[in-house]
Formats: sequence, C-alpha cells, structure tokens
Amino acid sequence: MEMSGSRQIAAPQADVWQKLNDPLVLKRCIPGCESLEKIDDTNLKGVVAIRLGPMALRFNGDVQLSNIKPPNSYRLSGSGKAGPAGFASGFADVSLEPKDGGTLLSYKVESTIGGRMAQLGARLIDATSAQLAGEFFDKFAAEVAPAAAPEAVSAGGPVGPKRRPATGYAVPAWAWAAAGVVILAGLYFVFVGHH
Repeated sequence: MEMSGSRQIAAPQADVWQKLNDPLVLKRCIPGCESLEKIDDTNLKGVVAIRLGPMALRFNGDVQLSNIKPPNSYRLSGSGKAGPAGFASGFADVSLEPKDGGTLLSYKVESTIGGRMAQLGARLIDATSAQLAGEFFDKFAAEVAPAAAPEAVSAGGPVGPKRRPATGYAVPAWAWAAAGVVILAGLYFVFVGHH
C-alpha cells in the first residue's frame, strides 16, 4: 500500500519540527494512541487502538527514525502487531519546507499488512487511513498553531507562543498515528517530532 500527501501548517518550520518530535504532542494527536514512549533519540514504542471496519484492533508497535536532517526531513520506519488480527510494517518519508508564511509538511508512506485485517480490502483500509490522517492533522494543527486551527493555514508569520528547542528527536504525531494507524492501516501515518 502506498500513500502520499501534504498539509499546510500555520507555524514556522522550526516549531513544526519541534512538535513533530514531541511524544506528548504526538500522543494527544494520534487517534487511538494509548501510549507512546521514547526509548532513545531515534526509537519509540507505543500502543494504538483503532477500529477498522468490523474489527477493533490494538497495535503494539515500534518506530525508528533515520536519515534525520533537522529541521527538514527524516524517515520513519515501523512495525506493529495486533495479535491474531494481523501485523503491519512500513516506512514514511516526511519533509518540511517553509511555504506561505507557514510550513508545508509532505509525506510518502509505503506499508504492508497481513493477517485477517488484510482480508478487509484496500478500500476500507484506505478510507480508514485517510480519516485517521485527517483527525491527526486537525489535532496537530491545533497543537502547533492554536489560533489558526482548524484551517491550519496562515498568510502571516509565527502563530502561538515561542517554543524552546528540544534536545532530541522523536517520532512525529501523525507518524505514530501513521505508525500506529499507518502500521495499523497499512502504515499510513508514522510519527512526527521535536528538536
């Protein structure tokens, strides 16, 4: 399964990068995220519970960051298991660039799913992934630029309070939503972070 897209965020690139790497922000933004734990600067683990058609799934997964180029891009790779319902694995390439007074977040995801959930069909998985992605981005936009949400687009400069730069990397919220949901729904969203 392959998915790609972009989202305009009404905040400076440095702020978006920081939030995409903040496990607490990601946990709040990822639909169904029950836990998200930073293991080290490039590894996270977590639990995401979602509904995929008639199946209630609870994924336990791991996400790794690689090809990290702060504050511009990284690759999120992950895998997750939902017990007898199946598994998912894949990666997401995430990039940020300044655009129209804010930041354009672009992603490309490739994933594989197996087990019973693979029998549900690509349409259902794609629709669920798109819905979860939308929920993630709406919540993330509100976290990064609360005054601009839900549009997540601004013609002006920075919106919201200044943030102190973080010292490590983490998985982006939509990335865990991606890792949890993307891993879950074909790894559509794998997390985002904080630097």
